[in-house]
Amino acid sequence: MYLYDQPIYILSENTRRTTGRDAQRWNILAGRAVASAVRTTLGPKGMDKMLVDASGNVVITNDGATILTEMDVEHPAAQMMVEVAETQESETGDGTTTAVVLAGELLSRAEDLIESDVHPTVVANGYRFAAAEARSVLEGMATPADEERILEVARTAMTGKGPEAAKEHLADLVFRAVEAVRDEDGDIDLENVAIEGIVGASVDDASLVEGVVLSKEWMRETMPRTVEDARIALVDAPIEIRETEIDAHVDLSTTEQLEAFLAHEESELRAMAAAVTDAGANVLVCRKKVDDVVAGFLAKADVFVVQRAKADEMRALARATGAKRVSAVTDLTEADLGAARLVEQRDIGEETFVFVEECADPGSVTILLRGGTEHVVGEVERAVADALGVVRVSTLDELVLPGGGAPEIELARALREFAGGVAGREQLAVEAFADAVEVVPRTLAENAGLDPIDSIVALRAAHEAGETAAGLDAYTGEVSDMYDLEVVEPLAVKLQAVEGATECVELLLRIDDVVAARASGGSAMADAF
Repeated sequence: MYLYDQPIYILSENTRRTTGRDAQRWNILAGRAVASAVRTTLGPKGMDKMLVDASGNVVITNDGATILTEMDVEHPAAQMMVEVAETQESETGDGTTTAVVLAGELLSRAEDLIESDVHPTVVANGYRFAAAEARSVLEGMATPADEERILEVARTAMTGKGPEAAKEHLADLVFRAVEAVRDEDGDIDLENVAIEGIVGASVDDASLVEGVVLSKEWMRETMPRTVEDARIALVDAPIEIRETEIDAHVDLSTTEQLEAFLAHEESELRAMAAAVTDAGANVLVCRKKVDDVVAGFLAKADVFVVQRAKADEMRALARATGAKRVSAVTDLTEADLGAARLVEQRDIGEETFVFVEECADPGSVTILLRGGTEHVVGEVERAVADALGVVRVSTLDELVLPGGGAPEIELARALREFAGGVAGREQLAVEAFADAVEVVPRTLAENAGLDPIDSIVALRAAHEAGETAAGLDAYTGEVSDMYDLEVVEPLAVKLQAVEGATECVELLLRIDDVVAARASGGSAMADAF
């Protein structure tokens, strides 16, 4: 800024400012870069990414949310695209790559309009109109979902990922797990579904435990390895003699005094053990440490003891067995105990676990996954987590859409018709939105090694003929009815992808001034602009 031809500095010398078209151009470029990073992972023929962090840890995946989370993204506009994926993942469990790729294409189309002198706010308004119409179109083409459709949703979510060969078995486990944790009001909290991955065996050896699997083991080998008709006590506090809050010094001058002191300490520990047995418990799980002497007394009484359980394991045990968590072992009563038909310690591979299963009404379950290597197990865990998310939203909404790019082609066709009724330059933005959503079937074709132009033309022709479920079979290259091929996606996934991508793009398009502070010593946020 200048006053009487003299410059006035209002920003520090370590600050960089980018305004106008330059700011918009750099933000759009950053968003498109993020989209291009995950675009090749989309669909059943999508490729995987290998991510290596500074410590040398390796992640191999084609899960969009995982890729973007593991990437060290600095640019603030790019971080907003990552947030789109994170929101998509948390809300629906799947569709992260679709949401990011769609956002990137919307930015690309918006850039073309801005270069043609269409104001960014006009583009943003047009995109908002199109997104509202898109919701109506998608809801109109959705169909009700029964149990078989929901299983198809789970299988579709795992197609193209590591455990695809075992997707039939895993989909069944996922569906049973979601049904097991549904409460009386119909709500489904996936925090009550634990996923435990163990290296060894094959993916087909996965199983569902109607209860809890603790990554712990008993305290003493003299304890029973198996407890049937278990009565389970849950204690949150340490089971040991408490240390005084102040430093204390005791003078013991005779042997009798020492013996009396030790006898008193032993009687206190014996009373703690008696509190467990008097309540009728034959299994004790403690959140904190259990004194070895107490464990010895309980072992003689054939009580199975686990110490230092995790907080989430304690919550899961309480929900699965009906036990009440107590803050002191001396407060334990018979009414606080939970029940399970079987508690057993098992060695699986090189690890030891405690299984608490066959509960009467398991409000918490565990999916036990297997795989030949840590990388395989990790990818199976991510695929099952995605399947849990889509099964949950499908169960709650009971509405699904065909996959294979069918919703996007139908959406593009409907939006082009809708654009004719939009006044002003917003019509151009609606048409651009229609072109942008076709990036999904186009990318599916590209990743499958097909000609994207021929595929889009064939899909458009089918939808013009009224075949709303017509999508691209990535394995044959043919246009087919996706319901017949059992390629099904939840309505909620598509709605969230469209709305999340649109909101992110609107926000980026309205930015025309970026002030970035340069970090001291080396890398600078300002350098991103």
